[in-house]
Amino acid sequence: MTDQREKQQTAGEQLAGIGRDILILVRNELYLSMRFLDVALSGFSYVMDLTAEPAATDGFAIYYHPGRIGGIYRESQVDMCRLYLHMVLHCLFRHLIRREGRDRRLWDLACDIAAESITDSMYIRTVRRGKSWLRQETYRKLREEMKVLTAEKIYGCLERWDLPERKLGELEREFFTDSHKYWPADDDRERKQEIENRWQNQSERTQTELETFSKEAASAAGDLLGQVKVENRERYNYREFLKKFAVLKEEVSVDQDSFDYVFYSYGLSLYGNMPLIEPQEWKETKKIEEFVIVVDTSMSCSGELVKKFLEETYGVLSEQDSYFHRVNIHIIQCDDQVQSDRKITSREELKEYMDELELRGEGGTDFRPAFDYVNGLLEKKEFHQLKGLIYFTDGQGGYPSKMPPYETAFVFLEEDYEDREVPPWAIKLVLEKEEIENMSGREPEEKGDTAWI
Repeated sequence: MTDQREKQQTAGEQLAGIGRDILILVRNELYLSMRFLDVALSGFSYVMDLTAEPAATDGFAIYYHPGRIGGIYRESQVDMCRLYLHMVLHCLFRHLIRREGRDRRLWDLACDIAAESITDSMYIRTVRRGKSWLRQETYRKLREEMKVLTAEKIYGCLERWDLPERKLGELEREFFTDSHKYWPADDDRERKQEIENRWQNQSERTQTELETFSKEAASAAGDLLGQVKVENRERYNYREFLKKFAVLKEEVSVDQDSFDYVFYSYGLSLYGNMPLIEPQEWKETKKIEEFVIVVDTSMSCSGELVKKFLEETYGVLSEQDSYFHRVNIHIIQCDDQVQSDRKITSREELKEYMDELELRGEGGTDFRPAFDYVNGLLEKKEFHQLKGLIYFTDGQGGYPSKMPPYETAFVFLEEDYEDREVPPWAIKLVLEKEEIENMSGREPEEKGDTAWI
């Protein structure tokens, strides 16, 4: 019995060693073709796992079934290289930690399509192979709705298409490459942060390498650079962003932090109706009091996206503690000239404006008239403490040559993210359509045509 157990143990160690050797060979092969991924390719330990079909990663290790990966390697070294690269791409794009409550099945498929689309776009012999008709049609249909095939946008398409079970299964079989069994749960914040810290650095390093030392390799890497740039862009919570325009001011209200109930109650019990300490009737708070929203109403800006942006802004401002009882907010519509200016002083006026919202313009785009107009309002003493200006636009216009005397943010809300250059004194914020819909709790748009599948 002991000899048999030792033989089984030895056989298991041999299998583990064979699988590890295959992974190392594949890693080295990829490194020779993709030196811009040097650290990312070497960022894993290797662990044998007979439940992995055929391999999986948790962001730190690759878990492999030696028999499965051995079979893949024997049949096609290209497929084995693609499997390894596929898991690296999941980590670089942080697919493991960005599900955020989305349907698990659709999210897994979206991530696989995103990773495979990058590999299929590469002109590198190590991972190059022909694409099936289904893959070609899937990519074509997705690119009709987006320029960069990110997992989030692909997920949105899959959700809108509402594919029947048979079609969904076909896509899963076509794009399945690795198991996602070790991806952390949404509520495992600590593990997700560890993965983010580890792979954000690797992703930024890859982007820098492709943009500088490996420019020639970047062309052969297909869509990798564009995808990495999108994934590495700073992500914002719009609600928190809007709070940056808060001002410190005394507000008439009870300051609970400075109120001591012990002395207050003791005084009432001792003297009847004379508390020993009265609560302060004012406190310092940070709330939104004065700022400007400029909406680009040029033809290049979608009216529906503008309305969604204003609805989300209205939702933030409608929260009880977001701003003072009386405010001074100007909502300006502007294309190549100022079309309208609506002054908002209360929540009720803001609701009335949203109910009657009508966009005016559809001319060209020029930012300067809006800034000139706001500067005129400052000269007329329309503002006492203007904290900032938020300009919603597509970014295709002329910027002021001088820095204004208030904080300025340009918000890009568009179907596809494209890097926009803004002046050094301005803040750049990118919000995508799906982000606004998710924040507003809106239902997805009508389901699209899926007859191509």
